[in-house]
Amino acid sequence: MMTQKLFESILNSFPTRRVAVLGDMMLDVYLWGRVNRISPEAPVPIVNIQKRTSCLGGAANVMRNIATLGASSYAYGVVGDDATAEEVYRELNACRIDVAGVGRDPARRTTEKRRVIAGSQQLFREDYEDLFPVDDALRRKLVDGIVGRIRAGELDAVIFEDYNKGVLAEWMLEEIVAAARAAGIVTALDPKPGSMRPVRNLTVMKPNRSEAFALAGVADRNPDLPPLTDPVLAEVAAKLLEEWAPEYLLISLASQGMALFQANRPPQVIPTRAREVFDVSGAGDTVTATFALALVSGATPEEAAELANRAAGVVVAKVGTVPIHLDELRSALNGSNLRNS
Repeated sequence: MMTQKLFESILNSFPTRRVAVLGDMMLDVYLWGRVNRISPEAPVPIVNIQKRTSCLGGAANVMRNIATLGASSYAYGVVGDDATAEEVYRELNACRIDVAGVGRDPARRTTEKRRVIAGSQQLFREDYEDLFPVDDALRRKLVDGIVGRIRAGELDAVIFEDYNKGVLAEWMLEEIVAAARAAGIVTALDPKPGSMRPVRNLTVMKPNRSEAFALAGVADRNPDLPPLTDPVLAEVAAKLLEEWAPEYLLISLASQGMALFQANRPPQVIPTRAREVFDVSGAGDTVTATFALALVSGATPEEAAELANRAAGVVVAKVGTVPIHLDELRSALNGSNLRNS
């Protein structure tokens, strides 16, 4: 069994780590209200909005998780030239995230996901976004910025967050992964099916179950089978390990926890640590950030997966897209059944 002392030594290393996150940045907006009656104009509820809140979403939420876990977070992405972009910048600055790598593109809107919530029930979501590819000149600046930091010895890890909003392309990941491998730096990808062809030699690839099956082109007809006795899940993992060749493949399995796959090794299943689940938004971002940080802080992949699983258990117990804080993760570990030594 992993020990409290071991995890504490890993967490103590988080504040010394430096992580760049490249991907599709967005703003999550929540309109909170009450429903007292149905509209006379159509059979829909009338929501009396009481307050508006916002937070970083998409790749920006991973950047935020890196920062709230105590590490240095470097943002690389693209926003528009609009009010939403200004709000994204304010949120990034509030988290002390380095924004030098964030580019502006006046030709596109900053992605905004606007949710209307009555009580604790989400009624609907509005998406404001442009999905066409970012100009290659701007993409080149993003890649050169990260590769420059890698070659200067200023990064411990690079995380790619793909939401298929137009920022990422295969050539970008290939150049950065090649530079990172040469420097011994961890790379992690949270993929989106249909966004790009396989990019090989990542350190870790972290899809959820539905994404993994879609990436492998396999139908998921029996999602409730135990992971270790699920032959189709094993087939999907083998296919992704062959096509993408990551060192580690970490598949999130919702209530079943997560499964860690490596070539020529039996899979490891980490059971879920969530006691209550109110909202899963952003949980995958927390898993990616925690796993990468733990890996560069001396954890084995199994230990990193365990930490990431416990971090996810904290954030799903809250409503909305929220990050994991270092003290929360410490508290979750202190309240667990880990041995003291």
